[in-house]
Amino acid sequence: MERVYLSLGSNLEPRRYLNAALGELRGRFGGIAVSPAYRSKSVGFDGADFVNLAVGLDTDLEPGALNDWLHALEDRHGRRRDVPRYSDRTLDVDIVLYGERVIDGPGHLQVPRKELQHAFVLKPLADIAPQVRHPVSGRTMAALWAAFPQEREPLSPEPLA
Repeated sequence: MERVYLSLGSNLEPRRYLNAALGELRGRFGGIAVSPAYRSKSVGFDGADFVNLAVGLDTDLEPGALNDWLHALEDRHGRRRDVPRYSDRTLDVDIVLYGERVIDGPGHLQVPRKELQHAFVLKPLADIAPQVRHPVSGRTMAALWAAFPQEREPLSPEPLA
């Protein structure tokens, strides 16, 4: 079993789609750690605000198989793949960390995710895994967040209930 950390985001009915995704993740993987959710401006395009959170879970799926399962989860919840990559979405789920592995694979499977340089991925991850180390830099998520210029990418807490 490997400890995996995911980033989940939505800017189209985020409460609906994030809660649905959390339900499916619990159903498939059992106990999961869930961060608080945060609202932030969209990155890479002009769109509605996103709501993002992080999830920690244990899995016996290899990275490619987990990535396929997560893509199917997105698809079940209306994720469109016939639009530009940076656009509004019902659900976006990415593997941010997979144990201590560094992966550059097919299907946008990049671990650690380069989006870890953004507040909307780093802060939720630091909330649930402050002592987990980045597999390349060796710095903890807490240290990375403490060094992050937080005024550059403001976040606001967003209740999902």
